[in-house]
Amino acid sequence: MKAQRRPAFTLIELLVIIAILAFLAGLLLPAVQKVRQAARRRESQNNLHQIAIAALNYEAAFMRLPPGNDGSNFSAFVRFLPYLEQAAAYQQANFMKDVTDNANAEVRKLRIKVFLSPRDPQTIVNEEYGPTNYLFSAGSKPSLEDNDGIFYQNSRIRLTDVTDGTSNTIIIGETLKGDGATTARDAKRQHVSLDRDALKDIRPDAGVSYFKNNQHIAGDRCASWMDGRFLQGTFTATLSLNDERPDVTCSGLGGVSALRSMDQITNIAFCDGSVHAVHNKVDAATWKALSTRNGGEVVNIDF
Repeated sequence: MKAQRRPAFTLIELLVIIAILAFLAGLLLPAVQKVRQAARRRESQNNLHQIAIAALNYEAAFMRLPPGNDGSNFSAFVRFLPYLEQAAAYQQANFMKDVTDNANAEVRKLRIKVFLSPRDPQTIVNEEYGPTNYLFSAGSKPSLEDNDGIFYQNSRIRLTDVTDGTSNTIIIGETLKGDGATTARDAKRQHVSLDRDALKDIRPDAGVSYFKNNQHIAGDRCASWMDGRFLQGTFTATLSLNDERPDVTCSGLGGVSALRSMDQITNIAFCDGSVHAVHNKVDAATWKALSTRNGGEVVNIDF
């Protein structure tokens, strides 16, 4: 009795099938990547919405918002912890000591999910600190002191002070963290760090030559959510979104800054609790107007 021959693919047929599968995978992977990117963007927007709602609840309870940075260098994030289901972390904070004091060492290390954007692949800046991907808006002027936004040095803003309209005023924005590097490689990760005297006459291009010559470079943007100083818990709308010019901090007292993102879109939360995806090409005048609480500008919503 003859053995029956089992049908099988020829080598050419097998190669054709493999090629077809590879082609289909090539079509599918970009679609999957886009879905994942959209999901991460929505998660980041949800984080911003939660933080904005926490701010509104705090303002309702205390009749004013907390400082962007207080005398002990605590950020507004710390005050919002009880409104973000983080009461235990709030109770660990010692407000009688500076944020850098050893008394706050343990709470400083906490990594709080709502303060982190899944759009940023950089997970940590410094092992001793819990980082953030969100910065509160101090306003349109370089200095954190007496600025025209919502969260600046020792600010105590009420929503009734926001005469430009809560839907037209930024409360907080998304940005990339630093990577801890002290060499100039990418303005999205590193910035220029100068002393306090540089703040007096600082210009938007103040960091360009330093960055080009690899001088005074720091990579600690957003290293600590507890710290309210410039580029830690606060930013100023003094540069355009994803500006090619580097951020510059002057001893944490202020400087020039842009919000940074991996793509062309940056998520921004407003004082009414809404969250918008703002494109890099937003008009510079619009961007500045959105950062002020009472500038009286007519905002052209082109984002």
